[in-house]
Amino acid sequence: MILYSLSCSKEHGFEAWFRNSDAFDKQAKKGVVSCPVCGDTKVRKAIMAPRIAKGAGKKSEQAVPVPAPAQPTAAPASHVLAPQMREMLQEMRKQVEANCDYVGNEFAEEARKIHYGETKERGIYGEASDADAEALQEEGIEVGRVPWLPRTN
Repeated sequence: MILYSLSCSKEHGFEAWFRNSDAFDKQAKKGVVSCPVCGDTKVRKAIMAPRIAKGAGKKSEQAVPVPAPAQPTAAPASHVLAPQMREMLQEMRKQVEANCDYVGNEFAEEARKIHYGETKERGIYGEASDADAEALQEEGIEVGRVPWLPRTN
């Protein structure tokens, strides 16, 4: 998945996720990508800062923030974005499952072991209560919560 900063011919700025650069090119050519402010389908990629993922075994660098759009933007109708958001969340689930270890209900304990160097550093996912997630963050352990959609066939 790739996040692009985009702008329409009326210079409204907004961001959108795409499976890859070819997906953006095809959708833009078909006129499927539209400005959430004015509906304009003449959309182009705007200048954006690169976000570099960490390599295996390396600590990640802080992501460079993308500048805010010059013009205020209105949120697009949720019924238009819902299928795209669902697709992105399903793709994220697929990537997490392919690249991280599932630790189930032992998530908080395993995250602590990794953080304190008691076990090898790796990506993990599993279940944690709200209290466990808050406690991990208070300890300075970086965790994120993701809405986990059920699989679809």
